Amino acid sequence: MSLKVLGCARYRGQMGVKMKIGMLTWDCFGREDMKEAFIKLGHSVTECPFSDDGEPEDLAAVKKLESQINALSPDFLFSFNYFPIAAAACKNLGISYVAWVYDSPHVRMYHYTVAYPTNYIFVFDSAVYEEFHRGGVTTVYYLPMAANAERLKNLNAFEDLKKTAWKPVHQVAFVGSLYTEKHQFYQRLTGISDYTRGYLEGLIAAQKLVYGYNFVQELLPDKIVEDMQKSLPMQVRPGSVESIEYLFAQYVINRQITAVERLEILREVAAGYGLDLYTPDSTLKMTGCTNHGLVDVYLYAPYVYKMAAVNLNITLRSILSGIPLRAFEIMGAGGFLLTNYQQDFFSYFVPDEDFVYYDSKADLLSKIAYYLKNDRERKQIAENGFRKVASGHTYVHRAEEIISYLDIKA
Repeated sequence: MSLKVLGCARYRGQMGVKMKIGMLTWDCFGREDMKEAFIKLGHSVTECPFSDDGEPEDLAAVKKLESQINALSPDFLFSFNYFPIAAAACKNLGISYVAWVYDSPHVRMYHYTVAYPTNYIFVFDSAVYEEFHRGGVTTVYYLPMAANAERLKNLNAFEDLKKTAWKPVHQVAFVGSLYTEKHQFYQRLTGISDYTRGYLEGLIAAQKLVYGYNFVQELLPDKIVEDMQKSLPMQVRPGSVESIEYLFAQYVINRQITAVERLEILREVAAGYGLDLYTPDSTLKMTGCTNHGLVDVYLYAPYVYKMAAVNLNITLRSILSGIPLRAFEIMGAGGFLLTNYQQDFFSYFVPDEDFVYYDSKADLLSKIAYYLKNDRERKQIAENGFRKVASGHTYVHRAEEIISYLDIKA
């Protein structure tokens, strides 16, 4: 399916032009898959090791990055996620900066540099695109995530997996953080008043019941934010335009909602059906759950998706409407996906044909029971999802779509 662009004019670049692409490399998802996609399309890719350790106001840091980019002599610079210092360097050099953002929230986007005309910033959440579009920002586009279906399909070393700590035991699996680690921000709100604590707990309980609309930020009164700020000081980075309310809503409260929601759901799933859990918090224990700890998402998570009868996706609450990368990886590996409601799914996939969604905890448990009993139907849905991803949602498809936007001169 072609790229859905919500109201943006689209410029079709010269698809036949073979380009030199500079890629900022850091510890990110998708790097090897995207590099392979560009190369498959006939382009060359040169990596530029990068750490986001400077601001656009730091002229020396900008000049250093400009020198690194110049040494690559690229037609455009690419990175996963957006970095203001890279935008500044590319603007000064007069080359295009392409950023594909897979984090939500991604606070670095809320920066004055986002409007630079040399930017092409792609976000996977259509609600985030709409927010920037309403604000008159024309450098932001909507582009869903992807999966390397060919690589995932060819991962068949199942015996190797069974020799590791990640060998599946149960029929239901979840791969992802539970946001229970001690460094999470909400656990640091120790000095807030009883009133603030009660207000936040009520807000969390209410938002947990609602899928498809997030009202956390708009329901944060000034006095609640001021009290949280005393206990957990938040600062806006230089040049950034996000609000303190945004930081508390997205990085503190929505993550806590996700933590509470995931724990509640997974405890019931584990007790009723058994659960293989792959998460950074290896100390977490619950009845019926085998906690395998953190799994390598590139090398081993695809085997989990292939071997589990049911793969769960419980989306981070700060992702407003987008399809998480985990969902594409599950379907791209040929796994059966059972996910919470996210609006963007319905633009590309057919529910109960390519994937299955739930709209409440009771609905989730009911659908797990149903699909564990109906193997043929479950396997057909998994196959349909794989075919849909392989035919229109690979990194090669996304690379083609990105390049079609660029005003690159031959």
